[in-house]
Amino acid sequence: MPPDKRPNFLWVSFEDTNPYYGCYGDAVARTPNLDRLAAEGCRWTNCFSTAGVCAPARSAIITGMYPISIGTHHMRTTHTNAHAPELPTPYSAVIPHYVKCFTEYLRAQGYYCTNNTKTDYQFTPPFTAWDDPTNTAHWRNRPDPDQPFFAVWNLGRTHESGMWAEKTPEITFDPADMQVPPYFPDTPKVREAMARMYTNIAHNDGLLGDLLKQLEEDGLAGNTVVFHWSDHGPMPRGKRWPYDSGVHMPMIVRWPGGLEPGSVSERLISTIDLGPSLLSIAGIDIPPYMQGRAFLGPQAKPPREYVYMSRDRYDESYDMVRAARDARFKYMRHYCTSHPYLIWVPYRNRHPILQEMYRLYLAGELEGPQLAMFRPRPAEELYDTQRDPFEVHNLAKDPAFEPDLKRLRAALDAWRADVGDMGEFMEAEMVRRWYPNGEQPTTSAPVPVPICEQSPGVEAAPQGGTFKGPVLLQYYCATQGASIGYTFEQGDNAHWQLYSQPLPLAAGKTTVRAKAIRIGYKESAEHVASFEVR
Repeated sequence: MPPDKRPNFLWVSFEDTNPYYGCYGDAVARTPNLDRLAAEGCRWTNCFSTAGVCAPARSAIITGMYPISIGTHHMRTTHTNAHAPELPTPYSAVIPHYVKCFTEYLRAQGYYCTNNTKTDYQFTPPFTAWDDPTNTAHWRNRPDPDQPFFAVWNLGRTHESGMWAEKTPEITFDPADMQVPPYFPDTPKVREAMARMYTNIAHNDGLLGDLLKQLEEDGLAGNTVVFHWSDHGPMPRGKRWPYDSGVHMPMIVRWPGGLEPGSVSERLISTIDLGPSLLSIAGIDIPPYMQGRAFLGPQAKPPREYVYMSRDRYDESYDMVRAARDARFKYMRHYCTSHPYLIWVPYRNRHPILQEMYRLYLAGELEGPQLAMFRPRPAEELYDTQRDPFEVHNLAKDPAFEPDLKRLRAALDAWRADVGDMGEFMEAEMVRRWYPNGEQPTTSAPVPVPICEQSPGVEAAPQGGTFKGPVLLQYYCATQGASIGYTFEQGDNAHWQLYSQPLPLAAGKTTVRAKAIRIGYKESAEHVASFEVR
């Protein structure tokens, strides 16, 4: 299709948010903009994340690969941890050499890609992934107003920490209206925290409305596909866990002319499918290595039978849980059955709901499902999510459900074998393989190779030179899997283009700056060369 007719894309994600929205049937929510977006597009009722925590889940979204398959399954790799200096951190995951941030495929086809402003991929974001990853990024900043764009906004008010009183002092919902899940104690403190959660969702809904209004003001709404999603859930027994309260996500897509307004899909999808679906709509070939499946566009795959989730080291403490889910049943397998559910994670322990649960547990005042997280773990859990949406009745030992147990066991085993579960390796062993001698590898610097009549691409020209036109400039990098960026601009604020094909050099003098990056490696040194074309 002509470049000016290619669709634009807007992603608006809410951090740490289950679908507590009016359009999903929540009577407490005040989400007029989300509800309008759903009325103008399609709403998915069975969308699930690959993990119940930020960075592993987001690594799957940006690569289209399961975290356990590429070594991004441990939460917080690029940070040091004062409580656990023995951890093999910091490190940037060295993912397979052929795996890229999917935005590079968009940029190579001329899309202007922005991220305002969260990445959190378990590896340092390569400079080749985004045209602008700052908090001022906007489609309005693209150099050519006819250039198609992919713009991301990550709205952080709904983050788990927003349920702490010091982060959100004002509450605009009545705690008395909260519907408290049966695994939480029904106390004022729990209700107050949940009221903050709804307050934060309503706040983000307003920001979403502002972005949609800007699209309309710019005359772009009719040619922009809008996606709304979240990375995982917000509350204890949700965030960091494969229970539905941790991985059941909202997914709303408005695609004018592509999706029926007001439609609802019960198709089983995963957030790992986001990138492939966007590439499909854009008319860009989906790389065969991607484990996500397109659910929209001409490259859409048949519906999934299962979705899969994982849990490993989160912050200080190691764990290993794998889960599979179909449209009805959830299966979870605990590999570390000697661990209690509530292993030590100081950041999580700041949550007011968990603090309340610890207080009542010490007082002997918790009962029924509220005690589940304080009991020993079973090896397996099985839930009928239609009859038991809060997942409190474990059916793993019920003979009536043995066929479902065996079926989901087999599906989980097949998935792990298919994607290659790096949870089988000690994290320190994995990092030693990536960082020989404990040092992060550095990407080789790219070198220019002129292609012209007098130098037909047989020798590099590291310093540049003078050549008779026409001249194409090819770049080479010795590091397997490296991406190359270049710019003709000077200064620290230069805009780096993604190198995807040889560059035609104009007549006269041209100075080209280039550098390279492989994900997980240090960025290369910058290479500068000057060419004169006569």
